[in-house]
Amino acid sequence: MTMSKTMKSLVIKKPGQPVWTDLPIPKPVKGDVLIRVEGVTTCPHWDMHILDGVPMFPGMKLKYPYFPGQPGHEAMGEVVAVGKGVKKLKKGMKVVAWQDTGQPRPGFYAQYNTFPEVSLLQIPQRLTPLEIASLELAMCVEVSFQQLAQLGGIKGRRVGITGLGPAGLLAVQLAKAHGASEVVGIDMVESRRRLARKLGADRTVSPNPKTWKADRTGAKALDDAIDCTGFPASIEFLMDRTKRCVTVFGVLRENVAYGPRHMWGPGVTLMGYGDHNVAAAKTALKFVLAGKLDLTSLVSKTLPFTRYAEGVALLKNKKAIKILFDPWAE
Repeated sequence: MTMSKTMKSLVIKKPGQPVWTDLPIPKPVKGDVLIRVEGVTTCPHWDMHILDGVPMFPGMKLKYPYFPGQPGHEAMGEVVAVGKGVKKLKKGMKVVAWQDTGQPRPGFYAQYNTFPEVSLLQIPQRLTPLEIASLELAMCVEVSFQQLAQLGGIKGRRVGITGLGPAGLLAVQLAKAHGASEVVGIDMVESRRRLARKLGADRTVSPNPKTWKADRTGAKALDDAIDCTGFPASIEFLMDRTKRCVTVFGVLRENVAYGPRHMWGPGVTLMGYGDHNVAAAKTALKFVLAGKLDLTSLVSKTLPFTRYAEGVALLKNKKAIKILFDPWAE
């Protein structure tokens, strides 16, 4: 069967205007492979920011039309061609992107995409996009556990997670997989607390300072915590209730107040984010294959790319946790 010379790809022409358009199928250059994309999951804040024309990070500049296929980066598919210098991946293998290589290269919101071999992991042929496309986010969250490993890890410890969106729900599962004795999910939304309990949280609470008083040494105190919101109020809530370390996964845009109360006794450590790395991706994949990490439950709906704006609206209105886009569906 001869492959077409053109493909469908998402292009955000300007803020609020995504277009499903025809583009030439790219050819893999040295070190790259060509992938027939089978499914892509949203990275909610990326998708909402880029579609709305709002920079994700301070100092970030956005230009439109945006790069074809971007901001899609949580993807899986099949290798259909390889460039020179590709050593391990072969035609017909199933792969998942384990890191976002960013711009200026095109993204995965397309029927085909080229990608560096070093940024892909081979996966079992049986896995579906629903089961594995979100591995890149799992890798990102696993980096926070690598940070905590520098202090001795979390085995046998009580761990709190604030922000039970996609990252927080993964953090709940990864905390259990790494041996936490108790995982406490913290979020204002009951439906997300309910899902966190389904995915392994031992208990969940709303971040209400009236019902959970600030106390870093008492019986209710957390041993360690991960913030998946990036909001100073959330981070400070954890710092006031954690004995050893709070590590920040969420994108932080404002200063956090670290005061004398955080230094009393053994002071609480506030730890930033580490670097993306393939070891974190392999650990996340190992947990998926062992049945300890469920990516499927994060996907609220599957849609064709032609309904991209609708999918992002569901995320914005908190009616979905993640959307899986099928590039071949009508």
